[in-house]
Formats: sequence, C-alpha cells, structure tokens
Amino acid sequence: MTETKVRKQYDRLAAVYDQRWSNYVANTLSFLKNWAQISPSDVVLDIACGTGEFERLILTEQPAQQMVGVDISDKMLLVAKQKFCDYPNVSFYNASVLALPFASNSFDVVVSASSFHYFDDPDAALAEMKRVLKPDGKLVILDWCRDYLVCQICDIILKIFDPVYKQCYSQAEFHELLTSAGFNICRATKIRFGLIWGLMVATASR
Repeated sequence: MTETKVRKQYDRLAAVYDQRWSNYVANTLSFLKNWAQISPSDVVLDIACGTGEFERLILTEQPAQQMVGVDISDKMLLVAKQKFCDYPNVSFYNASVLALPFASNSFDVVVSASSFHYFDDPDAALAEMKRVLKPDGKLVILDWCRDYLVCQICDIILKIFDPVYKQCYSQAEFHELLTSAGFNICRATKIRFGLIWGLMVATASR
C-alpha cells in the first residue's frame, strides 16, 4: 500500500527534512499562508502537516490560532510536536486522509500542501476532507501542476523511480476532481517557484 511506503520514506527523512527542503517549504508555505486568508477565529486542519512548518508560519502571526495537523509519519509528527509543546491550541494526530479521526463539520478551513500527488484515492480523500469541513468552510489545496514541462518530466521520472509517488495532475484534472467531489471552486491559479517547481492552488467551498 502506498501509505505504508510513504510513512517509511518520511520517517527516514524526518530528522533532516526541514534543512533539506528549507527553500521549497518556506516559499510554498508562505505563499499558501497568504493565499488561504485564514481568520484568527478559524479552526484549521492541516492534511499531511509534516514537521509543522505551516503551523509555525500561522502561529508566528496568530499565536492563538486553533490548529490541528495530521500526518502518517510518526517521526515527522514528533518533530512537529516538539516545536509546539508550549501551544495548547495546537495538536497533532497520526492519521490517513482517508480516515480522519474527527467528527463531521469540525473545521472552518482544511489545507493540504504538496501532498495531493501521493494520494492513492484522491476522490475518497476529497470526500473525507469535505466531511470534516463545516458547511460554510473552505478547502485550500496547493500541489504540483503537470501543466509545466518540468513537472511533466518529474512526473514520468518519479513514477519510475519513486515507489511512493502516485501522480500529479493538470489544473483541469485537479478542478474536475474537486467539482466531482461536490466542491465549488472559488479561487484558483498556477504559480512557479524557481526553475523547477510549477504548482497550482485552489480554494473551494462545499
């Protein structure tokens, strides 16, 4: 199962992840923070939160923000928990996007950054995100975009050499997944970070 392979890979990376991917993480998550327009009163769920860098960016400006992060890597979560041990308003859980351990209609905002290309079943993942989102809540997803030539090449290479990689999508395919899951797309764009990384982002409502 892909999730088991992803867990093992990121357990191995956890100790060096923040250093190895510092530029990518800083650039993409800073963009996501500005794009998402999270209100201080929002209760936020971060899917595949990794080492908690998105939480760090939000809490730097809004230290009382209610935030929950989920990831399938215990060791990535351990790094995240160590960063926020003094924040009672932040919690982390080991959980799959396909089985979120939360009641329906729990969150004002659900975010996911640079993880959608790992999901075995994107339709089921989106259905579960929709379930935990409040009726007036919003979903914000940032991920790689196959509309960029370099990402097309990376997509081919990773499918061959990376056993945990599933696929990245074109913006049209991504939007079709969102609308098929019953979401309404409110805002969307594509953006390039440096020479390699071409990403897309969308904010959607139920």
